[in-house]
Amino acid sequence: MTVELICVGTELLLGNIVNTNAAYLSEKCAALGLSMYYQSVVGDNPKRLEELLETAKERSEIVILCGGLGPTQDDLTKETAAKAMGKSLVMDERAREEIQKYLVQMHHSITENNWKQAMVPENALVLYNKNGTAPGIIMEGETCTMILLPGPPGELIPMFEQQVYPYLHKLQPEVICSKMVKLCGVGESRVETEILDLIEGQDNPTIATYAKTGEVHLRITAKAEDQQAAMRLIQPMEEELYRRFGSHIYTDEESVTLEEAILALLKERSLTLSTAESCTGGLLSGRLVNVPGISEYFKEGYITYSNEAKEKLLHVSHNTLQTFGAVSHETAKEMAEGCKKAAASDIGIGITGIAGPDGGTKEKPVGLVYIGCCLREKTYVKEFRFRGNRSRIRDCSVAQALNLLRSAILEDTDK
Repeated sequence: MTVELICVGTELLLGNIVNTNAAYLSEKCAALGLSMYYQSVVGDNPKRLEELLETAKERSEIVILCGGLGPTQDDLTKETAAKAMGKSLVMDERAREEIQKYLVQMHHSITENNWKQAMVPENALVLYNKNGTAPGIIMEGETCTMILLPGPPGELIPMFEQQVYPYLHKLQPEVICSKMVKLCGVGESRVETEILDLIEGQDNPTIATYAKTGEVHLRITAKAEDQQAAMRLIQPMEEELYRRFGSHIYTDEESVTLEEAILALLKERSLTLSTAESCTGGLLSGRLVNVPGISEYFKEGYITYSNEAKEKLLHVSHNTLQTFGAVSHETAKEMAEGCKKAAASDIGIGITGIAGPDGGTKEKPVGLVYIGCCLREKTYVKEFRFRGNRSRIRDCSVAQALNLLRSAILEDTDK
């Protein structure tokens, strides 16, 4: 069954507000097994909306509109949609009572234009609004059903979940479920090459790749009569991904981040951590301290931007800085070892690099970054050459530092 989404509001076209309703409704429709091929945003213009509705009702079985149900003169979604469906507007007494009750409860004055919202298309299913004044509407036609929802997310979301979702579920009994498998330490091109046979042979379930900074996410999606059946279809493909990628998979839970997975490893192995950052200026520490419960395992973070700070706080050798430079394999190694020793932690991470846009040379270009990780008595150092602007280079540095940290913990044999 096909569904189309139309969001109404000039403020959306001007960028005054972010269209979060589109993302929410798209996700919910996908979970219902509905196929969404078109999304549109149109301003508060009845002629353009009418033209769009004429096209939408010809190509989609369900058209969901959000916004434009308010009491003012420019709120014309309901009137335009009713015209497109050949419906007249009539007063709904219950809607009028609900509007009056809500306004009195909120200590708002009642004006004549409030009753405009109680006018509904004849023979429509009215979705009474417990969180605002505008009722939602479902108009069923021979080939197309139009569903009108209020624009504010605080009204749209509960109305959809409590009234529209059950209605759509009856029309489309199948559900779509998905599982996210997250990888780190392996590039997108390699991942795609490794699963090319799965992609080419996919039917139900399907698999899709999503490149993130320093990570690759794989979403497995299946359609079935219920959630349990869908998950049974997903499981064999998930197991195949584990066989192919092994420890590169850090989680199969969509809500778990890489830093949360690292905290789980630190807890499991009773390890403490400290960081020393130059070009990233605290971004790595910021990612780590976003995780609840990290305080027991993250001991200290040092921002050592200058050579003097590297020497003073981390005891990086003056000779190392003079001979090899602040951006070097040797300095990253001593930064990692220095912060580990200074904080008396089990692990130390050091990052040094050239984030640009200035400061690069032919020998050491912008984007050159060295990351060191010292765990117990073993130190790993990796060189990276990132591309992009200053912000991207710093973000990539943090992502690779987390990857290196995780790899070092997994390789640690002294558990």
